[in-house]
Amino acid sequence: MYIPKYYEVTDLAEIESFVRNHPFGTIISNDNGRPLATHVPMEMSRDGDGHVITGHLAKGNPQWKTIDDNADILLIFQGPHAYVSSSWYENEEVSTWNYQSVHIYGSGTLLSEDELENDLIHLLDRYEGHRDRGRTWDNLSDKNKAQMKGIVGFKIEVDEVQAAYKMNQNKSGKDYDSVMEHLSGKNDQNANQIAEEMKRHKK
Repeated sequence: MYIPKYYEVTDLAEIESFVRNHPFGTIISNDNGRPLATHVPMEMSRDGDGHVITGHLAKGNPQWKTIDDNADILLIFQGPHAYVSSSWYENEEVSTWNYQSVHIYGSGTLLSEDELENDLIHLLDRYEGHRDRGRTWDNLSDKNKAQMKGIVGFKIEVDEVQAAYKMNQNKSGKDYDSVMEHLSGKNDQNANQIAEEMKRHKK
């Protein structure tokens, strides 16, 4: 990913938080030179001195066959994004687009049945554990648990992380504040979220 220095994010704790807050990503691999992509929820966790990302694909999805022992997997996690009008600047400029995005490169392996079950337990605890009668693993029927046979789990060992937060860091304080004000005032959830991120990262 092309990242001008203004927008580059290298704080791994910040990137971990971003992936956790935007877990629905895209896994990309190749099948004889043809790119394959699937949009799936994934989890990033620490593994010794490094990090891994886990998830699963439907067994009917042929992409899972391209992941095992593959050192060229790309994962993309996208955050909020919004159009920025040049009319919001003090002087004439070009319009642009603000966004947050993380690209992660790594090596793929498939999970064993036990590893997949543990990953699903963790996933359900996160999304169901806080609910009344939440459908955590312990609360699932044997019939529903048996559906695990229809999916294939994967693990990506993280080799490289590229992160970009493009949020007008190259603009003056006055222009920066103007963009925040205009984005926060729009009836657009993405624009509002970018405004909040600009406030959080304002220097």
